[in-house]
Amino acid sequence: MSKSILIPVSQGTEEMEAVIIADLLRRAGLDVIIVGEFDIIKCSNNVRILPDILIEELDINDEFDGVIIPGGSTGVKNLSENEVIVELIKRQFKSDRLLGAICAAPLLLAEHKIIPLTTAITSHPSVKTQLMDFNYMDNPVVIDKNLVTSRGAGTAIQFALTIVEILKGQEKANKVAEAIVF
Repeated sequence: MSKSILIPVSQGTEEMEAVIIADLLRRAGLDVIIVGEFDIIKCSNNVRILPDILIEELDINDEFDGVIIPGGSTGVKNLSENEVIVELIKRQFKSDRLLGAICAAPLLLAEHKIIPLTTAITSHPSVKTQLMDFNYMDNPVVIDKNLVTSRGAGTAIQFALTIVEILKGQEKANKVAEAIVF
């Protein structure tokens, strides 16, 4: 059975992160569901994304093999204000299933106290000072148990390939990387 990955997007989401991650995970054979607040999401650089489903259609009891939160400061702020998304992310982390956050998305995890202060994380440099209470690292991708974090649009491919490796193995990650000439 295919593993299911949920990617929540909102107005202001960083489009490169959302699209690169969704694309590479789908190339790896993962069942990716993009969920949004509206039928059309206007991203941080005015690219529009059509979500697969709306947040209101989510069943909070659904379980996903991974939930991956793209960045974009406005998008993260909007997702952080959505009770359904926040509850789903809390449940995902507590269940020890994969949780990913890139760019400004670790702010959502910090704001809602989803991860312990001992957690190793990284983020976009612009929000680093807000996350210094954690075990902050400047690495492109940081893994701490079931949490994977990354720095930004420029690290989105490495981030997505790391998620592929975790869920589908190194061989599959290598095949996807080779197919995109990474």
